[in-house]
Amino acid sequence: MSTIPMAHEESRRKAIIYRMIMPGHICPFGLKSKALLERHNYEVEDHPLTNRKEVDAIKSRYGVKTTPQIVIGDERIGGYSELCAFLGTPLPARDELTYRPVMALFAVAALMALAARWYAGDISFGGWLHWAVGFSMCLLGMQKLQDIESFTTSFLNYDLLARRWVGYAYIYPFAETIAGLLMITGVLLWVSIPVALFIGLVGAFSVYQAVYVEKRELKCACVGGNSNVPLGSVSLIENLMMVFMALWMLTWVI
Repeated sequence: MSTIPMAHEESRRKAIIYRMIMPGHICPFGLKSKALLERHNYEVEDHPLTNRKEVDAIKSRYGVKTTPQIVIGDERIGGYSELCAFLGTPLPARDELTYRPVMALFAVAALMALAARWYAGDISFGGWLHWAVGFSMCLLGMQKLQDIESFTTSFLNYDLLARRWVGYAYIYPFAETIAGLLMITGVLLWVSIPVALFIGLVGAFSVYQAVYVEKRELKCACVGGNSNVPLGSVSLIENLMMVFMALWMLTWVI
């Protein structure tokens, strides 16, 4: 009796994958599926589909519209997303709200600032924080400038000044980026300080009004208009950090 479960388990550890490897196109989801199966210790029987006839034959056999197709044992699992779910690592939904993009951006900005300060020979906390905020502002501005129309559409949902004057929504990404660059260089503080202070205060008040007073559930435009970052505490902290840095730099010139 003990040999039956072992034989069954052995058959379940084998997987067949049908994926496109055609001239000019190698299916990325096929590569991801094969790698995922191998990471989960499956013995992969790879069936490359090298022409349109073979692709159409697999689609017709399983009654599907896409490849890759993965079969484990006698069960057709489906494509890459179905395989992820089958293996217990489902992909996040496209419209799922997450702070991951903005947290990744802040982490990269912090590491960039640390690397730059290390090279400059000054890794004091104050110097690092000064540049970390500056790098963050530049990266956030770059995200917005990649698709300024999407950004402004999202931004107009909650920014109080932009809703009164639409032009502010178009100016904001440039102002944020320029202020960040000036913060890093330490020049023209008479420009960077009031700009950072102004957009930070307006942004913080707008986020507070939308989220904590009006109780609205919105997406934040901080990393671009197409992101799924929720408008909330992280957005508020982002704006308050700009205000804090502007006030701190103000002490340098007083």
